[in-house]
Amino acid sequence: MIASLDFGLDLPLAAVVTIDLHRGHLDPAVATMPAAPAVAARLVEANRRFLDAARMAGLPVIHCVTCYRDANEIALNPFWRTRAENPGATRKNVLRHNLQGMPGLEIMPGLRMPGDAVVDTKKRYDCFTATDLDLRLRALGANLVLVTGINTNSCVLATACAANARDYAVVVIEDCVDTMDGPPHHDAALMVLRTAFAHVMTGEEALARLAQP
Repeated sequence: MIASLDFGLDLPLAAVVTIDLHRGHLDPAVATMPAAPAVAARLVEANRRFLDAARMAGLPVIHCVTCYRDANEIALNPFWRTRAENPGATRKNVLRHNLQGMPGLEIMPGLRMPGDAVVDTKKRYDCFTATDLDLRLRALGANLVLVTGINTNSCVLATACAANARDYAVVVIEDCVDTMDGPPHHDAALMVLRTAFAHVMTGEEALARLAQP
C-alpha cells in the first residue's frame, strides 16, 4: 500500500495507458503527423524500457490508438478544419491522418506485447471520448493511471485532464511523453499538468513509488 500523501489513494491499483505510440506519429517513413526523428526514436525507446518494467511489475498496459473511418469524422471538429487549411501547421495533414487501412495505425514495433489491451477507436485528443477506455480501466479495478505517449500538449494533456475529472489518480511519465510541436509546448503542458491535474515523474520514480510497502 502507498501512503495517501503520494497519490491520494489508500490502495492504488495502477494501469498504464499509452497514447498514440503508432507509426502515424513515430515512423518517419509513413507518418502523416510526424515527430522529429530524434524525438520519435527517443520516445519509442523510453516507452519500450518503461513498458517492459511495468509488465514485470504486474501492471496492465492499455494502448490507445487513433483511427478514423473517413475524413468526415475528423472534419466534424471545426478547429481541426482550420489546421488543415494552414500549410505551416504541424497538424496540416489532420484530415488524412490515421484513416482505416493506413500503416500509421500500427503500434511501433517492440511496444505491444501479448496480454496488452488495445483501444483503437480513439477519434479525439481525449482518449475517453467515444471509446471504452473507462470501461476497460474499471474492469481492471484501476484507480491510478500512468500515462505515456504523444503529444504532451494535446492528447496527453486532454486525457490526463479527463482522467482527473473521472476521479482517477493520474501520473504522467515525463520521460515517456513528448510532442511534435517542440520543447516549449512540451514544457508548458507538463507545467499545467503538475499544477492542477496530475503527478509528473519519471517512469523509474513511478515504479519505485508503486513498489513501496
